[in-house]
Amino acid sequence: MDKEEFKKIVDNPNFIQGIFNYCDRWCERCHMTHKCSLYATEKESIGDEEIDMQNEKFWEHLSDMFRITRELIEESAEKWGIDLDSIDLDEENTEYEELHEKTEKHSLSILGKEYTQKARQWHDSSEVILQAKEDEYNKNLELGIEDKEIKELIDVLEVVRWYQYQVHIKVNRALHGKLDSFEEDDEFPKDSDGSAKVALIGMDRSIAAWGKLLEYFPENEDKTLELLVILEKLRRQVEKEFPEARAFVRVGFDE
Repeated sequence: MDKEEFKKIVDNPNFIQGIFNYCDRWCERCHMTHKCSLYATEKESIGDEEIDMQNEKFWEHLSDMFRITRELIEESAEKWGIDLDSIDLDEENTEYEELHEKTEKHSLSILGKEYTQKARQWHDSSEVILQAKEDEYNKNLELGIEDKEIKELIDVLEVVRWYQYQVHIKVNRALHGKLDSFEEDDEFPKDSDGSAKVALIGMDRSIAAWGKLLEYFPENEDKTLELLVILEKLRRQVEKEFPEARAFVRVGFDE
């Protein structure tokens, strides 16, 4: 894809500008991909093949996007009279590092990281039985038999795994935005609220999924309940820290 093709997709009036800023990046389960320019550029460059980190086309696409985006940045900088070489990188890096440190030390970030670690431990300790369930399901599919119970189990596991890391990442992005002096106190809607809302949606769905896993793995009840307590605590504290997050309107999704 060249720059003109990229701009043609981005400028397409049928797409909702910025819809991908507050999504969970789970394109396979998204009903708004037909309105997303980011999804369109990926599909145009890679096609219908699965986008994964081992796919050679993925890296070729990423390289193209880097080149095209740099060209657009340089064009925009020239248009607005910005000298890209005059930026004080040492000062910028210092400010970013200080902000990053504040974010990482925040109680919400610490709690989010704890949830991620506990969820990973749960998966590691259940790996053998989970793999056995998946193998059983795939074997039955080959025989033309679909086990709905195992299918549901696989689905809820996918939900948990998808949001396992994203919750912490989105919480940190929200904190980063709130702690950054660039975001004005009276600004509305706030980018930090949008990120917090995505994190909260991930928590809501994860709580529901863990609740189903309680039914499937009663022997893991203590570990699962511990996870749910951490997640519920994080959910409540995020809502307290970002009281307007639930009301944030994500373009395309909440309208």
